[in-house]
Amino acid sequence: MPPTREGKSPLVSRPSVSIEEFTVSGPEAGPYGIAAGPDGALWFTLVHHGRIGRVTPDGAVGSYPLEQACGGPSTITAGPDGALWFTEFRGHRVGRITTAGDVTSYALPTPDAGPFGITAGPDDALWFTEAGADRVGRISADGRITEFPLPAPGAFPSGIAPGPDGRLWFTMNQANAIGSVGLDGSVVVHPLPTPGAAPVGITAGADGALWFVEIGAGRIGRITPDGTLDEFALPDPESRPHAITAATDGACWFTEWGANRVGRITPDGHIEEHPLPTPSSEPHGIAQGPDGAIWTALENGAVARLAVG
Repeated sequence: MPPTREGKSPLVSRPSVSIEEFTVSGPEAGPYGIAAGPDGALWFTLVHHGRIGRVTPDGAVGSYPLEQACGGPSTITAGPDGALWFTEFRGHRVGRITTAGDVTSYALPTPDAGPFGITAGPDDALWFTEAGADRVGRISADGRITEFPLPAPGAFPSGIAPGPDGRLWFTMNQANAIGSVGLDGSVVVHPLPTPGAAPVGITAGADGALWFVEIGAGRIGRITPDGTLDEFALPDPESRPHAITAATDGACWFTEWGANRVGRITPDGHIEEHPLPTPSSEPHGIAQGPDGAIWTALENGAVARLAVG
C-alpha cells in the first residue's frame, strides 16, 4: 500500500466571504453539476428536469431542454471545442451544448453504462466515468467513443479529473479507491486507507496533486501521482462532502451536502467552512466562475455565489 499520512486539518476562520443565492428553477428540478463556460456564464444541470441551465454573474437565468427529459443530466464541464459537455446518468448518453443552446447527444455503446463524471483530457477529448458499467470512456469532439474496463467489478467510478502526469484520475466510490487511466487505457488503482470512505468528487490541485472528497468518511483526500496519500478529517464527520474544485488562490473548495456548507482547504490542510443562508439547500456541484467567485449548485432550486474579498 502506498505511504499515507493523516492530516490534522486545523480549522481557521475566514469572515470575508459573502454569499448570494440565485433562484434558477423550482426545487423539484434539482440543480446538480455546475461549470464555468467560455461565455462568462455558469452552466448547470437540472438532473430531474432533463435541462441544461445558464446563469450569468449578475443573475440572468435561462435553460435548454434535452432530447430525453428523464435522462438525468449529472455533471458538466467546459470542452476544448468551446462547448459544454455533460453526462446523462439515466439516459446513458454524453451530451454537448453550445453557448447558443444547440444540443447534441451521443448514446454509449455499453448498455446501462450510467455515465457520471466528465472532464476535458490532455488529448482534446472528453473523458468520463461509467458508474454502471465499471468503465472509463473517451469521446472525441466529433463523437467517437472508446471505453476502457476497470479491474474492480462494482467499483462505481464517479468523479474524474486530469492529472499533472498526463493521466486521468478518477474516484472509485464503491471500491474505496482512487484510480488513474493513461491515454492508452492502462489503469492503476490506489486503495484508500479509511474503510467506507466512498470518494466522489476529484480535482487537480495547484500543488501538483489530486484532491478528492470522501462522502462516507467526512474527509478530504489528497494523492500525488506517485500514490502518496493524505487524508484530512472535517470537523463534522457526517457532513457528506460531495464535490470539489481547485481555485486560482491555490486552495480547493468543496461542498458539504449533508451539512449545508461550502468548505475550503489549503494545500497544507487548513480548513474553513461557510454555512449557506438557506437551510437544507443540499449543495452539490462546485466551480470557480469567470468572475473569480465560487459557485455551487443547490438542489433546492438555486445556485450560490461565494465572493472572497
